[in-house]
Amino acid sequence: MSDQTQATLNTASQPADDIAISPADRGILRRLASQVAELAARPIEAEKRDLWYRHNALEATRPVIFCDPENGWDEIFTAADLACEGELARGWEMRLRKEIFWGAEMCDDRVIEPYFNVRHVYAESDWGMHETKIGGGHGDAYRWESPLKSYDDLDQLRFPQIVVDEEATARMLALAHDTLGDILQVRLKTSWWWTMGMTWTLVNLRGLAQIMYDMVDQPEALHRTMAFLRDGHLAKLDFLEQNGLLSLNNDGTYVGSGGFGWTRELPQPDFLAAGRTRPADMWGFGESQETVGVSPAMFAEFIFPYQLPILERFGLNCYGCCEPLDKRWHIVRQIPRLRRVSVSAWANLPRMAEMLGDRYLFSWKPAPADLAMDTFDEEAIRAKLRDAFRVTRGCRVEAIMKDNNTIRHDPSRVIRWVRIAREETERL
Repeated sequence: MSDQTQATLNTASQPADDIAISPADRGILRRLASQVAELAARPIEAEKRDLWYRHNALEATRPVIFCDPENGWDEIFTAADLACEGELARGWEMRLRKEIFWGAEMCDDRVIEPYFNVRHVYAESDWGMHETKIGGGHGDAYRWESPLKSYDDLDQLRFPQIVVDEEATARMLALAHDTLGDILQVRLKTSWWWTMGMTWTLVNLRGLAQIMYDMVDQPEALHRTMAFLRDGHLAKLDFLEQNGLLSLNNDGTYVGSGGFGWTRELPQPDFLAAGRTRPADMWGFGESQETVGVSPAMFAEFIFPYQLPILERFGLNCYGCCEPLDKRWHIVRQIPRLRRVSVSAWANLPRMAEMLGDRYLFSWKPAPADLAMDTFDEEAIRAKLRDAFRVTRGCRVEAIMKDNNTIRHDPSRVIRWVRIAREETERL
């Protein structure tokens, strides 16, 4: 490993010198894990799992409901609410409390499972350059200084490198087994990326406004940059596959920008013979929220051709997040084995319903602002849900409430939103 790579390593998981849990924290975690195990054993969890299997197979079902408070979790369980004292234990406590809240309070269609996943302890380098973030503490707004000031510096870019701390990973896994293993099934399962869309990396390196200028002023240099990012993402996939680091996500793993991976179409028939998980055995995901202000023609020229070779590697694909896809659908529909399509709060719902029909998963994202207003307007929320379910009748709909920056310190809002959504699905 070069000195430069060493210098740019960014810790991406639990520090190796902090893998310990006190006896007091252990008792708290075990009590919470027992509650999770009880919830996971309920018959309704099998019913929800079957619903997701049928939904993901494009069978006709009622709309599937999922709510993730995201930043609102810190308002449901504040730092003062956590009982554990150690840093690692508090992280595990938060995970267990979320499971309990999902299963016992929120009651959406997310399946509560009798598992406790442990991530690899690893570090990942940057691209040879790294943006300087200004502000952004506690989830607040921020700006950043982009490091790629000139395309003359393209030769300074490097593919990121992943270094797994095998000894620390083994210690973490052993600690989880010792603490919770007789209550929940402990698994080593790491999500190595959220998106393979690349444009978030691009705008961090070059700047959002600047890449829009580049599409006109320096198109060839921008093409070279996108080709480098594409090749770096493909190299990452190769490394993870060759080293046996990938995990199947055809289960309760969150995939895409909403929804879960339950499917019997993955892994591939030769999975056992292959001896390791490959991208072809997994759901893939791409998006390009950052280019929402770019024309479909420029998206088709500068972004999509570089995403396509990555998504071609996966067995099933998800695409899109907050960007409305109604004007890009003629491009995006070229993705092979595309199954889950994001329909954001800014998309044209009737148009998307017509285009997706019953051939794709209609992953609808209602506006999270409804949970952040001064008052929680149940009738307005009900009307929006009712209208959306009416417009999308005949589609394979999932209603995904996410991207919440705040729920105004009122946990009842997510509970009530799920209840209203359920009531409206029952009206169908």
